Amino acid sequence: MFKSQIQKKLEKYVKKYFLKHPEVKLVVVVGSVGKTTTKTNIATVLSQHYRVRMEDTNHNTHMSAPLGILGIEYPQKVHSIMAWLKVFLAARKRITQPTDVDVIVQELGTDRIGEIAHFGTYLRPTIAVVSGVTPEHMEYFGSIEKVAEEELAAANYSELALINREDIEGRFAEFITNPNLDTYGTTAAAEYRFETSDATPQDGYEGRVIAPELPDGVNVTLPIFGEHIIRPAMAAMAVGIKLGMPTEAIVRGLAAIRPVAGRMNILRGQQQSLLIDDTYNSSPAAASAALQTLYSIAAPQRIAILGSMNELGESSAREHEAIGAMCDPSLLAWVITIGDEAEKHLAPKAKANGCQVKSFTSAIDAGAFVHKVMEEGSAILAKGSQGNIYAEEAIKILLHDTSDDHHLVRQSEEWMKKKHEYFSKIA
Repeated sequence: MFKSQIQKKLEKYVKKYFLKHPEVKLVVVVGSVGKTTTKTNIATVLSQHYRVRMEDTNHNTHMSAPLGILGIEYPQKVHSIMAWLKVFLAARKRITQPTDVDVIVQELGTDRIGEIAHFGTYLRPTIAVVSGVTPEHMEYFGSIEKVAEEELAAANYSELALINREDIEGRFAEFITNPNLDTYGTTAAAEYRFETSDATPQDGYEGRVIAPELPDGVNVTLPIFGEHIIRPAMAAMAVGIKLGMPTEAIVRGLAAIRPVAGRMNILRGQQQSLLIDDTYNSSPAAASAALQTLYSIAAPQRIAILGSMNELGESSAREHEAIGAMCDPSLLAWVITIGDEAEKHLAPKAKANGCQVKSFTSAIDAGAFVHKVMEEGSAILAKGSQGNIYAEEAIKILLHDTSDDHHLVRQSEEWMKKKHEYFSKIA
């Protein structure tokens, strides 16, 4: 009851805020994969021209998203009445005072049917960006169709919807009723897209952006790597155009984009190796895209560290097997797995393909093994879910400079204590 009352009050404050400040634009980001990168890219581009508020953690629930929208810190003592009274006071001030932003960029999350739709009971976004529809929380959703219906619900209560053309199957269009719809991506099927002319892991992409408003295209530099990582940048470009940004400001914003920690971040490893740190979380689509990126890199040796993908429910075995089937012995010197699901389902498929495979329970042990077998100039990918996988700790062992560990995810004192307890338990 306490939580329900607080949630209703927060939703009421958000509605009042936008009634009081109708000039403020709201951009929401939903999807099964890539939300944080997409959100961050949009905020980076828009900040070249507008005052932007973006909540930079993963607070995307019905209790926390309203605070992100209002720019109020989520209380540490969530069961304290006094803490929530302070939040309510800050919310009332935010409503009555002159606004300090032009655009708010907010991520919305879900792990149950109906949660994205509920956001629409108190939000009317200017733009909804749907970053992808892939298996997630399958123990609750049950089918990919239910996932699609859930995530695409945001498109229907927003003024305009922008849909990732490559990571959302066309058959899911049946769940969209909003006629104000555009697509973004990296192929000609998308209205807002990128055409690559050159690319290196170290320098990123050179090419041009294409849009209905820019029919001849505009040359841009994207200092990121991985084709699937270009798509969030194109979402940012599309949002900038839709909100009326000058072209030169959009180009400047795209050049300012940087990889988010643990999301296809290129780091320097020992023995002149190249590390692809994609350890924040994992899903079938993201793992597949990361492997394809590793394959595209010219290197004398490639190693894939692949952790279990969590929250896949009954589809877990099938999805892990599919990633194992992608492991190509002609392109990979080693496949290293972390976690039970990857060992049970991914590893056998990779072995059946002819890959050298080694499985570990601990990311630390996995990193130590890779350290022994890596060669000069190798390219090493690390990918895995956060829950009891923590593949970033494998990457940490391989870094050229130990001080670079601040580039990795989950390095706070609180996270390190949690990981230490987990690794001690399984040792």
